[in-house]
Amino acid sequence: MIRAPLFVPANRPERFAKAAASGADAVILDLEDAVAQDDKATARGMVESGFTDLPVILRVNAMGTDWHEDDIAAARALPLATILLPKSEEPDMIAALASKLGGMPLLALIESARGLANARAIAATEGVARLVFGSIDYCADLGCAHLREVLLPARAELVLASRLAGIAAPIDGVTADLSDPEITRADARHARDLGMTGKLCIHPRQIAPVRAAFLPSEAEIDWARRVLASGDGAVAVDGAMVDEPVRIRARAILQAMEQA
Repeated sequence: MIRAPLFVPANRPERFAKAAASGADAVILDLEDAVAQDDKATARGMVESGFTDLPVILRVNAMGTDWHEDDIAAARALPLATILLPKSEEPDMIAALASKLGGMPLLALIESARGLANARAIAATEGVARLVFGSIDYCADLGCAHLREVLLPARAELVLASRLAGIAAPIDGVTADLSDPEITRADARHARDLGMTGKLCIHPRQIAPVRAAFLPSEAEIDWARRVLASGDGAVAVDGAMVDEPVRIRARAILQAMEQA
């Protein structure tokens, strides 16, 4: 599962291989926000995926823009892992796009009030593999502050929408503050505690704290082992009742450890 994908401007091919060697588990070539309008066509011609064995994701320009159709045509001609679709809002339009992609999955970037309102329908749309939270654009759309307590309902809704649709849990948005890796780690841990399973990265120094945040801690692993060693039925572990729902959580922690 992709947990720490790294953005790279699509018009900076000299950075592609460096991004792949950074420790990220996927590379996002960005044709949207990272590329100026006058450079869109040039950047599109630079997109390729042969620089790595990692999943290569292409963030195209949003539907309805002057560049979207050409972006999709370029994507269809390349062996990409998936497309990251910004401003995902209308399930019918997303379904129509998915049908053009020949089975290539979509990551639906939810970054507006309308997108969040339709998140459950978008998550259930055929071709959508995962939801991604565009938290900064979401705040710009609503005029709200980019704070954890403000964004808690939105993040929780994306987790719930994904679970109801039976798709992988969502990827959280970026941490814009690059001054301290601990800020990124704390943000990623918060997302993980809510049920998200990844976080977008905009700088290589964010990758290690993001990946670490989504791993179970030693204390969690020890707790999970003791819970599963407690037998079945209702018993007490560390003074707390343990029954099957708690054991499900313990198994998930150990499974995450093994996958890592």
